[in-house]
Amino acid sequence: MLVTPLTKLLDIRVPVVQGGMQWVGLPPLAAAVSNAGGLGILTALTQPNPEALRQAIRETRKLTSKNFGVNITLLPTINPPDYEGYAKVAIEEGDNGCIVIHKCTTIRHAKSAQRLGVDVLSIDGFECAGHPGEEDIGGLVLLARAAQELQIPYISSGGIADGRGLAASLALGAAVGREYGNPIHVHS
Repeated sequence: MLVTPLTKLLDIRVPVVQGGMQWVGLPPLAAAVSNAGGLGILTALTQPNPEALRQAIRETRKLTSKNFGVNITLLPTINPPDYEGYAKVAIEEGDNGCIVIHKCTTIRHAKSAQRLGVDVLSIDGFECAGHPGEEDIGGLVLLARAAQELQIPYISSGGIADGRGLAASLALGAAVGREYGNPIHVHS
């Protein structure tokens, strides 16, 4: 067991958070990751509407008694999905409240999110996959700077393929590692 500020906050045994992978973050995977000691993640927008997300949350709860999260990806689009509806369902279904983890690809954005009151930051370097931002800054550079600039726990996202990557992330001050992700809401 490896104890970090985030493993304590999320009540998980393993300092790993599943990425918020569209079309993959379904109840069986999220439950399996949570049952293995990490934080499993459902992807909200994989569901066709907020009520389908509610059912996915309830299905996940049947598969695990452990904490898991709901990823809500916010992207610019001409026809946005019902973001408010997805968030409302995630919050309503959270028995013990929600912990907000926000993805940032620059320290400037991370500091802004910290000021706005997010609980945890996901620091995503250029190699994180998915939505790596526009700055092309590598994760190791961002993590080193995050250790100097941030006062809340942060996750190292992207570029972690094995224990050595996790160890490097922890050495640079990250509270936990994950392969890829966006904002999540944690459910008990």
